[in-house]
Amino acid sequence: MGFGVAVGQVDRGIFARFQASIDPGWVLEALTATGTATLRRRRFPVEQVIWLVLGMALFRDLPIVEVVKELALVLPGSGVGRIAASAVMQARARLGESPLRWLFEKCAEAWAKASADRHRWRGLALFGVDGSTVRVPDSTENRAAFGAGKGRTVGGYPLVRIVTLMALRSHLLLAARFGPYRVSERKHARDLWPSVPDDSLVIVDRGFLYARDLWPLQAKGNNRHWLSRARKNSKLRVVKRLGRGDVLVRVLVNREARRQEPSLPEHWAMRAIRYHRRGFREQKLLTSLLDPVKYPAAEIVALYHERWELELGFDEVKTEMLEREEAIRSKSAAGVAQELWGLALAYNLVRLEMARAAEIASARYGFICCALQPSALASLPARWRRSIASSLSRTSCRHAARSASIHAP
Repeated sequence: MGFGVAVGQVDRGIFARFQASIDPGWVLEALTATGTATLRRRRFPVEQVIWLVLGMALFRDLPIVEVVKELALVLPGSGVGRIAASAVMQARARLGESPLRWLFEKCAEAWAKASADRHRWRGLALFGVDGSTVRVPDSTENRAAFGAGKGRTVGGYPLVRIVTLMALRSHLLLAARFGPYRVSERKHARDLWPSVPDDSLVIVDRGFLYARDLWPLQAKGNNRHWLSRARKNSKLRVVKRLGRGDVLVRVLVNREARRQEPSLPEHWAMRAIRYHRRGFREQKLLTSLLDPVKYPAAEIVALYHERWELELGFDEVKTEMLEREEAIRSKSAAGVAQELWGLALAYNLVRLEMARAAEIASARYGFICCALQPSALASLPARWRRSIASSLSRTSCRHAARSASIHAP
């Protein structure tokens, strides 16, 4: 059972609450800024198509034309409120992807940054970056635009590679990039760095541990840091011992990387922290947080494991919103892009509503907090409450296991 809500008058009220979370001026500005606004008055104008794309993400069990009907998106006129499927396709084509992207980024800037500000660690806003893939319908255009993984048969679904920048303690997305499967997560991550605010820490996995990827994050902006697990082949030269299992190290940046990116330094200073959890092999973290007094090693070790919030976020999208269906709906590359920006915005709206429903200042454990305050869920549809309860069960177990392993003596 996913985040999608059952159809009916009650759900129009829920959808209206989602709509109310977005400043109407932002919708108009999105259309104007992207050159999509029009003076011609249609029964199904472009501003209504924006709500359709959001409805497509939230009402996964309905055909697109039925989403239009159930949300009463067609303006009064000839007919009885119905619209032909071809007219819906034409309306989506007129809208394009740009207004949805603009609106997602505008809302994300306001919501994700505000939540990260409320949940800072030692003055730093906490973010995480990771990637995943989304299957799209196996049309000729999608296969040409996005491709698929190595070894996939001709009948396999094309894949879109997606990388997100998430506020870790609220699961709100601040930015996203997606494109063909052949484009690496590292490339998309580099495109996300301009969205990272000053005075922040970005937690990544070791697949991003390259000077070409992380140095621009660290060097540009003010007081921007990164944290990652070390790769097995990391060559570190110890410069200074800071404490038990805690040292300053220097890494030699290879010539090829410096040739491709002349701004890279010849040597890269970072901090290495060794730690051991009961039942697991010793691990090593690398970070640009060099001050052991301001940023204690034990806290950094515990903090690194919040990177798994990204995995929970992807699970929420794929399992709860997309309901593990084979693919999203759009058969054209432009439609896929439009639908993915709508999905990202809808995900943030759900997360925002969950935080409000739970009446909490911190949404760090959003699903868990909802369970702790049952009265806060009373206003949500029964299907959604069951979905949250199901997710809660899985999330609680993960957090409990993770907490036990992190803090084991």
